[in-house]
Amino acid sequence: MSLGEHEWAEDRARFVRGESDVGPDGLADAGPLAREFTTLTGSLLASGSVGDVLARVVGAVRRVIPAADLVSVTLRDPDGRFHTPIETGPAASEIDEAQYRSGRGPCVESARADGPALAVADDLRTDRRWPEFAEVAVRHGYHSVLATSLVPDAAPPRLPGALNVYARTAGAFVPADRDRLLLLATHASLALAACTAVSEAELKETQLRRAIASRDLIGQAKGILMARRGLTADDAFDVLRRTSQDLNIKLVELAGTVTANPRALDAE
Repeated sequence: MSLGEHEWAEDRARFVRGESDVGPDGLADAGPLAREFTTLTGSLLASGSVGDVLARVVGAVRRVIPAADLVSVTLRDPDGRFHTPIETGPAASEIDEAQYRSGRGPCVESARADGPALAVADDLRTDRRWPEFAEVAVRHGYHSVLATSLVPDAAPPRLPGALNVYARTAGAFVPADRDRLLLLATHASLALAACTAVSEAELKETQLRRAIASRDLIGQAKGILMARRGLTADDAFDVLRRTSQDLNIKLVELAGTVTANPRALDAE
């Protein structure tokens, strides 16, 4: 069930009074929003992939923003193009795509590095800033939108995205919703950055392991040629390099052949 404005106001008031700390009974002493964000933080830390992070964040948006009828995420590819990797309904992809084509819309603006951190429209039927986007959104029955910047990249070139929320009712979003979405976007950005860093580290480790394995395989092939032909290490490597070029195969593949069959180059 979505959290109401009264609960949000109570939570915020408790924080201001310094009463939002977890008490002896654990999270039961905290307000509903504090519990939601604490649970979200734990689940994001346990997320193993970008897709998992996005799914958890989109689910949290629907729980903590009462007016959220449709939620989506905008991300940018390295070539600068936008795409929608996750949404809570198929209409989101069509609505988002309208602004990707035109280059105008709250999600696109929020996702630009030089754009506003937050974009809001209370009634897309009368809002003139993004006509192409508004037309498609209204046609699908959505009249309010709230979008905030999402920064999934921890290092340059830092390609920002956006967390997008749509409502069927005009004027559906209140200031508290903006606070909640900004908090959710911050959580998501940190979790996505961590996932990216882990993925890059795993990729580098895999590449390093492959490089070491290739070097070892070539070393074994050199040793075989040195023993069979009485060559020096440099001469054995030259034989491998020259043969790989003549046969138009990779050096490591040729080394694998020689290691598997020491007689493979006897005719060379």
